[in-house]
Amino acid sequence: MTALSHFNHLSPPQALALIAPCVAIPAWGEAVVAARPYASRESLLGAAQQASQGWGEAELNQALSAHPRIGEKPTGSQAHAALSRQEQGAVNDQDSQLALALKAGNARYEARFGRVFLIRAKGRSGEEILAALAQRLNNSDVEEVQAALEALREITLLRLEGAISE
Repeated sequence: MTALSHFNHLSPPQALALIAPCVAIPAWGEAVVAARPYASRESLLGAAQQASQGWGEAELNQALSAHPRIGEKPTGSQAHAALSRQEQGAVNDQDSQLALALKAGNARYEARFGRVFLIRAKGRSGEEILAALAQRLNNSDVEEVQAALEALREITLLRLEGAISE
């Protein structure tokens, strides 16, 4: 975790590198970095939230390139993969019935919407995620884009909170 005062004084490339694992949308990181210095962590988080409000389906698809399927722990040493492993920590991959249900749900979701199911996994059990997945399969295409974008914003801000302290 980096102190806000340190983040404020990093070079733009260093600051971008620090927050890039929050979301695979470079324009968001550039906007957050360009708005420095921040007087408080709250102002940073507010600016980050504001910078995410213009996201649409193109940004969602761009960001999904760095997100694994729910229930599938990513491998590799990239920061995105490490964060996803931490966030999905409550999903019990030893529960074979849950794993199969998530795999089947993911397949139905991808067939229905043409993208990976995205949800803030941190703080949710595998059963809660599965229930949300089942519910979101009933969304219209427009509703689901909005639900996925909201999940992406939640994930991004949680990651930013974990990267920068007061």
